[in-house]
Amino acid sequence: MITVPKIVILGAGYGGIMTAIKLQKELGYNEANVTLVNKHDYHYMTTHLHMPAAGTGNADQARVSITRLIDEFKIDFVKSTVVQIKANERKIILEDGSLSFDYLVVALGGEAETFGIPGLQQHSLRIRSINSVRFIREHIRYQFARYKLEPERSDYLTFVVGGAGFTGIEFAGELADRIPKLCKQFDVDPKLVKLVLIEAGPTALPGFAPELADYAMKVLAHKGVTFKIGTAIRECRADGVVLADGETVKSATVIWTGGIRGNRLVEQAGFETVRGRVKVDAFLRAQEKEHVYVVGDCSLVTGPQDKPYPPTAQLAIQQGAACAFNLVAAIRGEAPREFKFSGKGVVASLGKGEAIGIVLGKTYKGGKAAVMKKLIDLRYLYAIGGIPLVLRKMRL
Repeated sequence: MITVPKIVILGAGYGGIMTAIKLQKELGYNEANVTLVNKHDYHYMTTHLHMPAAGTGNADQARVSITRLIDEFKIDFVKSTVVQIKANERKIILEDGSLSFDYLVVALGGEAETFGIPGLQQHSLRIRSINSVRFIREHIRYQFARYKLEPERSDYLTFVVGGAGFTGIEFAGELADRIPKLCKQFDVDPKLVKLVLIEAGPTALPGFAPELADYAMKVLAHKGVTFKIGTAIRECRADGVVLADGETVKSATVIWTGGIRGNRLVEQAGFETVRGRVKVDAFLRAQEKEHVYVVGDCSLVTGPQDKPYPPTAQLAIQQGAACAFNLVAAIRGEAPREFKFSGKGVVASLGKGEAIGIVLGKTYKGGKAAVMKKLIDLRYLYAIGGIPLVLRKMRL
C-alpha cells in the first residue's frame, strides 16, 4: 500500500498562502495530502492595513476569502488556532483537535517587538490584523467625539505613532489625510490636532536613500506630522509616552509600529531562534529538522555578509514559492533548490497621491511612485487570484 505524504501549512499569510497556491499547481491528485491551517477564513494583506487603520480605506479591501484562492480538491482548509508545535513528534495541537504531518511549513506570521519598553504591550495599539485596524479606526474617531464632551482634554487630539519605518510612515501619511475630514465632521479646529511620529533611530525609513527619506518627511511635515527622530520611547503609559530625554507626550492614542519578531509558538516548540525567528538552511528548512520548513516572519534568512533580510511581504512571497518547489522535490525524491532572494525594490506610500520608491534600480517619488505602488499591489492580487480577483478588488 502506497502511503501518501501529509503536508501541513500553518498560517495563510503571504508565505503560507503562496506555498499552498504553488503546491496545488505543481502536485498531482493524490500525490500528497495538503492541509492549510489558519485562525481566520481569509488571507489578509498586511501591506494594506495602514489605510483601514487610519480610516482612509475599507478593511474588506485588504482581505480575500481563502476558499476563493485554493482548490479544495487539493488543499484541505482547517479554520483553527495553533496551540502547540511538536516538531519531533510530527504533530500539531490545535484548539479543537490535532494534526499529524510528514512535512510541516511554519508560516504563522510575527508579533509586535516591544524591545522591553515598559507599558508598551498594555497601552499601545498595533496594526497587525483586520480586527485590530477596525478597532484603531473606531478608536481614533471616538477621540474626536470625546474631545467635544471634554474640550479641556487635549490628549484626546494628540496621536502618537511609535516607529518611522515602513508601517509608521505609511500610517501617518494616511492619518494625516483623514484628520481634516474628522475635524470637519466633529467641528474641531485642525490646529488643535497633533500627530507625532517618534523614531529611536537616526533617520526615518532606514531602508531608503537619504534623499527619499527626506522627501517623505517633507511631505508628511507639510500634512502636519511632527517628527521626533533619534528619540526613543522610554515608557508607554495610559496617558501617553515618556521619551528618553525625559519629555512626556500626553496622548490617549499610541500606535506602535516599531518592529516585528517571530511567533512565540516557534520559540516554545524548541527551535533555535533569534528574536523568535528560526535561522533556516539554504532550502528554507529548520536546522537539523529537514521535514520542517519555515517562511515569512518566523524565518531568518541571511544575504551577503551574512546580514539578515528584513521580514517583508516580498521576501515571504518568494519564500513561499521556493518552499513549494522544495516540498514537491522532497516528495518526488528530486534535488531541492537553494533559496535566493531577488529584491525587486520597495515602495512606501505617503498618503493620497504621494509615495517614494526604488524599483529595479530606479528611483520614484510623488505621483509616479504612488502609481507604482498600486501596480505592485495589483501584481500580487494577480499572482494569488488571477484576473477575477484583480477585477473584484478594483470594483471595491
